[in-house]
Amino acid sequence: MREKLYQSMIELTNGKWSSTIIQSYARSKLSKSIIPTYINYFNITLQDVTRPINEFSTLHDFFIREVSTESRPIDEGTSSIISPVDATVETFGSITKDGIFFVKGKPYTLENLLGSQKVANQFINGSYIILYLSPAEYHRIHAPIDGEVIRQYTLGKKSYPVNKWGLQYGKDTISGNYRLLTELRMPNNKHCSHIKVGAMFVNSIELTNTSSAWKKGEEVGYFSFGSTVVLLFEAGSMEFSSTIKPGKFVRMGESLANML
Repeated sequence: MREKLYQSMIELTNGKWSSTIIQSYARSKLSKSIIPTYINYFNITLQDVTRPINEFSTLHDFFIREVSTESRPIDEGTSSIISPVDATVETFGSITKDGIFFVKGKPYTLENLLGSQKVANQFINGSYIILYLSPAEYHRIHAPIDGEVIRQYTLGKKSYPVNKWGLQYGKDTISGNYRLLTELRMPNNKHCSHIKVGAMFVNSIELTNTSSAWKKGEEVGYFSFGSTVVLLFEAGSMEFSSTIKPGKFVRMGESLANML
């Protein structure tokens, strides 16, 4: 009952009109005045921000703020796989032989997430990790590894919230939301899928790097408002670091795993 009620409320408010209004306001000069309130409400740390607050022209401009490179050191291990974002580890684990993984107890299929059974077959018996970015976080996206870009494509349209309520009560939040997928070939010749999942109201995921190769730690894009990154790995290609736990906050550049 609670799930149906939640979904109905989201469907009533989550439309093109609401997204347009929110995006227009966040990009308008009027939104500059609420930046201090936004900072206080989310208790955002400013010491790593590269510009004075009064230089941000809009809320959106602040939301996609850059931070100093010194504040996000990149793990230099030759086999390390780093977090591509500042985020909380929602969950991680193994993908079943049937191509299923679980988030908040809900099953998701690789085929629905990736849009193709052929692509999904690469990740059966592999591993996954889900990284949630709250509205307070640094929202630029980076490369988790050195990798060759095999292909990039988008799936989905409207989006549910990607917070804990959205994951628990939303309708196919991970595999149904608008998403931008990048398939990478890692240095060990195994594949990784780097999936950027849009959030409710604002589906904008902007690419800032369109090259055919990614270098670990370099910026590749940014989210407009809170969102999620899902990483998928082929079976036998990596192992998670012992320090990674559900609920752990990680910064971009920290090691999540190691290639095998």
